[in-house]
Amino acid sequence: MLGIFIGIAAVVALISLGQGLETAITGQFSSLSADRLVIQNTGTGFGPPGSTSVEKLHEDDRKIVESVSGIDILISRLIRVGKVDIKDESHFIGISSLPSNDEELEFIYSTFSFKTEEGNLLEANERGKIILGNDFKDSDHFKNIHIGSNIKIQDKSFEVAGFLEKSGTFQFNFAIFMPEADMKDIFDIDDDIDFFVVQVEDPKEIEQVASEIERKLRQDRNQDLGEEDFSVETPAQTLGPINSIINIINIIVAGIAAISLLVGGIGITNAMYTSVLERTKEIGTMKAIGAKNKDILLVFLLESALLGLLGGIIGAIIGLGLAFAAAYGANSALDIDLLQVHLSYPLLIGAVVFSSVVGILAGMIPAIQASKLRPVEALRK
Repeated sequence: MLGIFIGIAAVVALISLGQGLETAITGQFSSLSADRLVIQNTGTGFGPPGSTSVEKLHEDDRKIVESVSGIDILISRLIRVGKVDIKDESHFIGISSLPSNDEELEFIYSTFSFKTEEGNLLEANERGKIILGNDFKDSDHFKNIHIGSNIKIQDKSFEVAGFLEKSGTFQFNFAIFMPEADMKDIFDIDDDIDFFVVQVEDPKEIEQVASEIERKLRQDRNQDLGEEDFSVETPAQTLGPINSIINIINIIVAGIAAISLLVGGIGITNAMYTSVLERTKEIGTMKAIGAKNKDILLVFLLESALLGLLGGIIGAIIGLGLAFAAAYGANSALDIDLLQVHLSYPLLIGAVVFSSVVGILAGMIPAIQASKLRPVEALRK
């Protein structure tokens, strides 16, 4: 049964991890909603929205966007990497702004599901305080930080008001959140804006709203279609490349799983063929005392089916064990709880049933060969 062990174990492990990886990747974009748009200038590299843009958005752009009908809420956001002094060590950490308006602040908290594990979220009028991601609470590098601690950011002291709960979006777990006014002060920001978050009134009209925003911004900047130095991203556009990557991953996983099953099927075929050769005399004896061809065929088919069934069950158990071990190892190495094993009962049942079918098909030719042996020739061998 070794061949089917390997095949089914590989299938279950790979697909379970593949589905877990898909969940982990899409989980990073769980904050995307069907009624949200992100507007930013074209960046120079990979990074958070607007953080790599040479030319930032400005208040003039905000007025243009606000003039578009169908917009419910428009929020400007700032993201910077700042020097953070903790004890005698300096770190460079991502810092995000929090709006000073009550409605906008509540919108950010609800959109990203911000809740504190310890301490409190900031109020709209608070200054001089920050919220830290969950990694600051659990990490050995920042073990001396607690509620009420003072941390220097860009050489200015801020009080820790709370630690966020662990987030599925890992960027939030190692980020600092502070009021927008404080952020403009320490980074000497005038009216620069890294990106806008827009909530539309009707999700069904999000494409029309996005098109109108693009048209007005092009008109203001005197740019032709296709030559924009900004982008207006809908959730569908943001998730498009991610879905393509996930589909490629699934195709690769399915290909490897198919090869593994082929190896298992060949293993069973070889085992059954060898079994026929080794028991030729037994087959002759059975026929000599009255066994018919269909009886011999049934015996070998049941044997190969049983090999496939038991191999599938044990292989599925081994595969799950390998998947959990791999996920635990990856999460431990990266010090995150991101990759999870997706336990799919249809997959497990399907793998066992499939292995049984493979066992029957693999044993078909040897079984037919065994049933056609003549008693005299079989006994002579």
